[in-house]
Parts: sequence; C-alpha cells; structure tokens
Amino acid sequence: MFARFVLRCAPLALGAMIFTSASASSAPPTAPATVVRIDKIAVPGKPLKAWDISWVDAPSAKYYLADRSNGSIDVIDVMTNKVINQIGGFVGNTGKNSTSGPDGVVVTFSGQEVWAGDGDSTMKVIDLTSNTIVASISTGGKFRVDEMTYDPKDNVVVAANNADEPPFATIFSVASRTILKKIPFPNATNGAEQPIYDPQTGMVYLSVPESKANPGGEIAVIDPVKMAVVATYGLTNCSPNGAALGPGNQLLAGCGNAGRSVIVDKTNGAVLADFSNVGGSDEVWFNPGDNHYYLAESARQNLGVIDAGTLTGYEVESGVGAHSVAADQSSNHIFVPMSALDPACPGGNGCIAVYTSVTLENMGKSRAF
Repeated sequence: MFARFVLRCAPLALGAMIFTSASASSAPPTAPATVVRIDKIAVPGKPLKAWDISWVDAPSAKYYLADRSNGSIDVIDVMTNKVINQIGGFVGNTGKNSTSGPDGVVVTFSGQEVWAGDGDSTMKVIDLTSNTIVASISTGGKFRVDEMTYDPKDNVVVAANNADEPPFATIFSVASRTILKKIPFPNATNGAEQPIYDPQTGMVYLSVPESKANPGGEIAVIDPVKMAVVATYGLTNCSPNGAALGPGNQLLAGCGNAGRSVIVDKTNGAVLADFSNVGGSDEVWFNPGDNHYYLAESARQNLGVIDAGTLTGYEVESGVGAHSVAADQSSNHIFVPMSALDPACPGGNGCIAVYTSVTLENMGKSRAF
C-alpha cells in the first residue's frame, strides 16, 4: 500500500462554467465545479510544443506521454509528479501530424511493457525494465500508427492508422509481436480514431469521425476474436475522436465538434445523454475513482468534465494545445499537457497540468491495489 494525500496543495483553482445536458434535463443539477488545477509538471529537454496521446497505468503509478518535441515516451511518477525517464527512438515532430511520432500509447503489462505508435507507420514495443525499444513492427501503411487499446483476454493490441486512405485498424499479437489482421474502413471519409476495449462485452469500440453512411460519425464495434467489424452505431453532428467506457452500458463518444458529446448504450448504440455544452475533444478518459469522464477539448482549450451518475457536464479552463488527457483512479489526479506557448507553464517550456476532483470522500484517500 502506498499512502498519498490527494490535496498536497492547491495554489491555483481555475474557475469553471457549469451546465446541464439538455437531453438529461431531468437529472439533478450539478454541484459547484469540483475540478481544480493543483500542480504543473515541468518536462525536460526541448520545449513541449508537440505531443499526442497519454496513458495512466494505475498499478505502477506511472503516466506516459507521447512527447513529439523530444521524440520520446515521457514517464512520470504520479506519486511525485516528476518526469523520471524519457525513452527516445521515435521520429519526433516532422511538422506534419500524419508523420510525427510518438502517437498512441498503451501499457500491456504493468511496469514491464509499453506499446506506442510512430510516425513512420510502425508500432514500437518498449521494455520498461531496460527503458529501451525492443521491437518495431511495420503496419505497411504510409502514415502514423495512432490511438490504440489493449485487450488482455485475447492478448492483442488494436491500433488505428487514421491518416492512411482508407484508414485501417491493425490487430497485433502481443505474445509474438506480429500482425494478425488489418481491418480497413473503406467508407470512412475522415480517418479512424480512439479505440477502447471492453472486458464485459469483449468488444473494441472505435471512433470513426465521418463515413459515407454516417456523415456525423459512427462507432465501429470490432470483435477481436472474429477480427471483424460486427456492428456500427451511427451518430449525429458528432465527428467522434475519443471513446471511453463508463459505468453500466455507458460509452462516451468524444465528439470533435465544439461543445458536443454523446453517451450511448454500448450494446445497441441508443443515445443515453446528448450534450451541447461539453466537447470538441480529442482524447477522452473515464476515471472510475470519481465516476467522471474527462475530455481534452482542443476546440475550446478546456478540460471537459461529465458526471457519469447525473449525466451533467461543465468545463474547466486548461491551456494552449490541450488535446490529451488521462487520469489516475487512486488519487483522482487528471493530467493535461499544455504547450510551451501557454504562459501558465513556467519558463515558456510547456508543462503537464495536474487537476483533481475535490470531494469530501477523496480527501486523504490512500493508494491500495
């Protein structure tokens, strides 16, 4: 057990705007905003101007950031909020989103292995015991390997090549570090984005921003055993980039359209809540520690917050370039990288802002697994 107090300090509490979802108008009104910024993590090396996806591995208390400015996966200890390693070997920032890397990142085995996409259409496997890249697997595409998810039951990683035409998802065997299947999306007209694996259904849900059949976007349901798309949930005025699984049958589609988010039933695609005040996001994350979704709103440079219990949402100011978010479910700390262009970051070098949800229940909560 690791003892850790959630509220070490709270030097800066940013104002928040609180709204209620129109489609969830019967839900109780939201309480006053409870997400505040408590820390800023300095990133060594080149100023943080380009980055992509991030991931928290709760058992090892580590946060991983795809840092394109330094061509590395940055490793942050969430107990101390300090960068403890930068694992290089990626192409870095090429000036083009479609060829820069690293991109997506996911932990397969806690404290042992990380998989990360690169701008040269390869998947890199990192051995965390040596902090080195031990495998590079080409997808055969022309552009970056983007967002991804890990299915521990079938021991596969599913990753999207969003910029290729057509975009495609690759199913990798973690054991053999080989490609099992590539699934093209010939009807997608604007890429393929964040996938998420669900241990309850055994399915992978992948955001497709736009397709010929669904110009407002869709969620593709992939069966990793059949290695095929088995269902599609059409969305309206969404253009989803992110996907996150919440309690019950909730599946958040993080819409790219400003102010828009949708929660659907993962079993049939029925809309459970429709938001017009929270959204315009890239990566999204569900934190079971406080039962909230967090949305990195690149459109408004805010941090979107949705209460999965009341289905109400609000926004908190974040910073320049905000499009990546991950949360530690034990401390309820939320990590949002901000650009070197943001004056809130010390020295003009960029930083990782740390937020927390403040409740009477989580004050002084200790880490236990």
